[in-house]
Amino acid sequence: MRHTTARLALPLAVSMAVLAACGGSGETSSAAPGPDPAAGPSGGVDTEAELYDRLPQEIKDAGEIVFAGDSHPPYRTVGADGQTVTGIDADLQAALSEVLGVPIRTEITTGLPAMLSGMLSGRYDAFNGPVRTTPEREAEFDAVVWMTTVTSYVVPEGSDAGIEDSGDLCGKTVAGTEGSVTQEMVTRLSQWCEGQGEGPVEFTGLADTNATILAVDAGRVDAAAVTEAAAIDIVSASEDYYYVSQTEDQGAGVDQMALLTPKSNELGPVVFEAFQVLFENGDYERVMEEWNLQDVTIDEPLLNPATEQ
Repeated sequence: MRHTTARLALPLAVSMAVLAACGGSGETSSAAPGPDPAAGPSGGVDTEAELYDRLPQEIKDAGEIVFAGDSHPPYRTVGADGQTVTGIDADLQAALSEVLGVPIRTEITTGLPAMLSGMLSGRYDAFNGPVRTTPEREAEFDAVVWMTTVTSYVVPEGSDAGIEDSGDLCGKTVAGTEGSVTQEMVTRLSQWCEGQGEGPVEFTGLADTNATILAVDAGRVDAAAVTEAAAIDIVSASEDYYYVSQTEDQGAGVDQMALLTPKSNELGPVVFEAFQVLFENGDYERVMEEWNLQDVTIDEPLLNPATEQ
């Protein structure tokens, strides 16, 4: 079933500008921690914050937490200045910073492999996805689950591909972020298609969400695979697109989306405690409502759910 929405969101033109600002080379650039410079202890360390004493000494010595982040509206949208980051991630960072007592800074990079390896090397302290937690990832990272997601497919209005529901994607071409949860979902959809006697879905892995939308606009693929939150944001910002959502019988389980920290820096359990505070004080609910994400909220945060059964 195709979906459209009239909800106002960040202009898509801003999203498109991110790709030009960040490029596809994998190089990083510093970005401001959030949309409200006054939110949290952005000017310095607050040793009186609720969970400051629980932070690892390495984080206290650094005086900040460094997040890796790619261009992925509405989670992260980088302004035209190449420095200001707004979005769900920035709003959550501001709330987490208030509880943890240290500023949070985002470095923009490209590609999930670069962010995962960057955390393991100590370059970044955390990454807030959207990324699916798995037993394999939890072997190296602590995963704090704070939302769920369903994969959706963005299609241009007026497309002659004949895509009215997700079943129509069989035999079509789809672009998605390389290594993301959407790639796995496309694989499951393709398997469903073949089980129906239809052609498989051809997946093209690209650097980020903006690159997938550009591929759709250029006619290189029929649709872009994104999280449902991203699909809502894209369609809200422009009447040029609609989206269809993958169904449960097509392999679309409700995936647990996590904030990852390397186990080596011992930050994960403290971030989990900080999320517990945000759930209790209403900040989590506030952020999710502001971004129209009520359908993907959870009742409480989870730590390493793929392995802690």
